[in-house]
Amino acid sequence: MSRASKLHTLARLNDVTLGSFSNVPSSETLNHLVRYLSTWSGSDKFFTLIQYTLKLIVPFLHWRARLQHRAGIRKDASSHAAPSLASFASIVSDARMLGRFWGLLPIFQWMISMERNPPPTRTLHTIERLQGWSMLGFYPLEHLYYLRSHNLIPTSIPSLSAILGRSSKRISLNENKLILWSCRFWLFYIVLQFAHLREDRKLLLTRQRNLKKGKGFSTEDKEDLRKRWDSLGNELVANTANLPLALHWSLESGIFTNDIWVTIFSLINGIATFRGGWRATTLPSVKAVASPDSSNTVEETKYQ
Repeated sequence: MSRASKLHTLARLNDVTLGSFSNVPSSETLNHLVRYLSTWSGSDKFFTLIQYTLKLIVPFLHWRARLQHRAGIRKDASSHAAPSLASFASIVSDARMLGRFWGLLPIFQWMISMERNPPPTRTLHTIERLQGWSMLGFYPLEHLYYLRSHNLIPTSIPSLSAILGRSSKRISLNENKLILWSCRFWLFYIVLQFAHLREDRKLLLTRQRNLKKGKGFSTEDKEDLRKRWDSLGNELVANTANLPLALHWSLESGIFTNDIWVTIFSLINGIATFRGGWRATTLPSVKAVASPDSSNTVEETKYQ
């Protein structure tokens, strides 16, 4: 075999083995997934689904193990896989809270942009201002809770007067109170979001009536309205699922005696927000008109 033939054979072998991905067709779904998960919001929503899916699987595995034990199929009445899955869910939960440490940055960006490009009505502007300020309370308290729960900061910090040298007073950092007040700010945001959605609905109905009255109610307009109504419904589902969670975590005794309800509502919210984010990052095939959506400014403020 000549040298040229050997080189050709090696090149062919290289193409068949190392270049095997040349036979894989390009995928818009894969491109969309990479585009979505490359964002902080997208990755957080994805890990929300992972976390609460695992938390739903764990009790099911224990329940199945007990049934199999009673039926004489297995020796142990507990699942061997469940503790590992529960541990992984806990790791994901911790990572998500750590990942929200820069959550204030998009809030600042949103509040600055809001004043330069205000919402279409005064009512919406007031609602979004209040929502922004509620998040300015939520995030710092959550960050302090995270640091304190991991013993990364002391149980008390110097007060402003102590820093200025006027007194020796210190501020106590009780992690239970920190998480309660953080969730109360989040609860305030959720209640305001219902008012926001109500105003969004009014604007959407007005737009729909105006388009129907006009002569140019095109297929593009119909599709735009359909997407807006779908987005509004999706936000309503997500916010409704968040409400009992916020109430539960805002009260010392909570409202649920069984954590399965926390998992179910969190999973419903996770599915709705992931769906909304997925649709929002779809590349438009036609020129789209942006609609105000405050949920894009406050991503996954939910506690684990």
